[in-house]
Amino acid sequence: MNAMGVHMTAEQVLALAPDDASRRAGSRLGTAGPWSGTGCDGGAVWGVCKGSGSSPYRTVVDTTGPAYTCSCPSRKFPCKHALGLLLLQAADGAAFEDATVPDWAGPWLTARRGRAQGQARRTGGAAPEGPADPEAARRRAERRASRITSGAQELEQRLADLLRGGLAAAEQSGYGLWEETAARMVDAQAPGLAGRVRELGSIPGSGPGWPVRLLEECALTHLLDRAWLTADRLPAPFATTVRTRVGLTAPAGGTPVRDHWLVLAQYDAADARLTTRRIWLHGTSSGRTALLLSFGPAGRPPRLALPVGSVLDGEVTPHAGSGQLRAEPGEEFVPVARPASPPPGGPVGEALDAYGRALTEDPWLDSWPVTLSGVVPARAEYGWQLADADGREALPLTPTAQSRPGLWRLVALSGGAPVTVFGECGHRGFTPLAAWSPEAPGETVPLI
Repeated sequence: MNAMGVHMTAEQVLALAPDDASRRAGSRLGTAGPWSGTGCDGGAVWGVCKGSGSSPYRTVVDTTGPAYTCSCPSRKFPCKHALGLLLLQAADGAAFEDATVPDWAGPWLTARRGRAQGQARRTGGAAPEGPADPEAARRRAERRASRITSGAQELEQRLADLLRGGLAAAEQSGYGLWEETAARMVDAQAPGLAGRVRELGSIPGSGPGWPVRLLEECALTHLLDRAWLTADRLPAPFATTVRTRVGLTAPAGGTPVRDHWLVLAQYDAADARLTTRRIWLHGTSSGRTALLLSFGPAGRPPRLALPVGSVLDGEVTPHAGSGQLRAEPGEEFVPVARPASPPPGGPVGEALDAYGRALTEDPWLDSWPVTLSGVVPARAEYGWQLADADGREALPLTPTAQSRPGLWRLVALSGGAPVTVFGECGHRGFTPLAAWSPEAPGETVPLI
C-alpha cells in the first residue's frame, strides 16, 4: 500500500523552494492556466505544464517524501514546475481528482516506492556491514590522525606568532597568509581547522572592535587545538565532539528515535564549494530537537527538502558527541494529517541558560536552538530585539536576521502582542526561524 500524502499549504510549498528566483517562478505557475492532465492517487500528484518549448513539461511529486521529477532541463530541486503544481493543489484541491497514475508518471513512482520498500526490508533489523578490512581501516585512521596532529601543532605556532607580533599587525599582513595556513590544514585533512582559520582571516579590519573579536576566535581555535592534542585524556563524549570539530565525521550511531516530527525550519547556506541545508525538527512525543543536514554541490540545492509546518511520521538516528543535535533521517517520512503545537518555550532568561549549558559541552557552538514564549518584537536603540512581555529581559536579533523579510512577517504576526518564536540563540544574538500566534498555535509561520 502506498503511503498517504497530505496537502501542503502555500507557505509550506514556498518553503521548499531552493531560492528566491524559484519561489517567484513557481508562484507564477500556481494557477490552472498552464496546467492540464492533473491528478493524484493519495501519495502523489502529477500534471502537464505548457512551457515556452514545443513539448509541455511532465511533472510528478511524490508527496510522501516529498520527491520530484520533471522533464524540464532545470537542475534545481524542486524546480519551478513542481512548486507550481503543489501551489495549484494548495489553492485548488478540486483540480486534482483521484485517478490512475498515467503511463509517463508510473515508472518513476513505481521505482521510487520500490526502492523505499526494499531499503526498509534490508534495514529492518539487519546488522550493518563492517569494513572489508578492519586492520586497513585502522591504519588509515591512524595516518589521518597523525596528519591532523601535525596540522594542529603548526596552527598553534601560527597563533603564537600572531600574538607575539601583536594583533594590530594582522590587519597589515592581509588575507593571503591566513589562506595559506587554511590550505595547510586542508592538506592535513582537518577541514574543521581550515574553516576556523578562514574565519580568523576575515576578522582583521572588519569593523569597530575587530581586535577583540580576533582574540576571542584565536582563544577558541587554541582551545580546539589543545583539545585535539590531548584527546586521549578527555571524556569520551567530549572527545567525540572534538573530533567532529576538527573535521572527522562519524556515522550516526545513537538509538533511533521514532516520532511524529514537526518541521520547524529549513534554510540553506552556500560557499564556493558546497551548499548546506539545515532542517530543524521537533519530536511531538519525545520532545527531542533534531538537526538534519544535507549537502549539494556549489550552486545546486540539496535534494532533501521537508515542508515547514508539516508533521511527519518517521525515524531519525542521532550522532554521538556531547551537545550534538545532528541526526540522520530514516528512509522515508510519511506526512501525518494533524496539527502540531510549537515546542515548549520559556522567557529570554531560560533561553540564555540553555545556550550556556550547551557551551559547557561544546565550547565551539555558534548557536543553540531555543523556543521563546510570550515575547514581543520591539525596536531598540541598536536595532530589533525580542523582549519578554514584562520587559525585564530581551535578546537582540542578529544583524543577518534584521536584514531579512522574515523580520517584518514576525512583526506583523505579533502586532504588538506576545508570540512564540523558535530560532537559534548565540553569541551574536537571536535568529528567529519560525513563529506561532496565540490565535493559531497549530499554524507554523516560517521566518526564513
